[in-house]
Amino acid sequence: MDRKIDVEALCHEKGLRITEQRRVIARVLSESEDHPDVEALHERASAIDSGISIATVYRTVRLFEEAGILERHDFGDGRARYEAAAEEHHDHLIDVETGKVIEFVDDELEELQRKISERLGYRLVDHRMELYGVSLDRER
Repeated sequence: MDRKIDVEALCHEKGLRITEQRRVIARVLSESEDHPDVEALHERASAIDSGISIATVYRTVRLFEEAGILERHDFGDGRARYEAAAEEHHDHLIDVETGKVIEFVDDELEELQRKISERLGYRLVDHRMELYGVSLDRER
């Protein structure tokens, strides 16, 4: 699943003031193909601007999360990981051996979740699904 989200543009839409350091962090988030934690974000951002402190990254991530620009995930490895808030819903499959996170959409699964909600007397308004597994190739 390939989806690039312009985090800086989302900041502008939400009316957030964009400092140069926030711009760098937003760019790093936009270019991330994984779900980085704060330490990884700091490492990538400080490679662009060595003046960016880990505290600045923590504050910026919290600000972006509170504004609905970032989503926080806990994939069971004890670290909060982040991704830009997507317009389209997607789920995650986490490889428990490598930590790799695979994003996917399955229409059949979405329909099944809707039907289950209705059968239980609810209209589904949102959900988050995380599957954890090991590669079948490594089990052989």
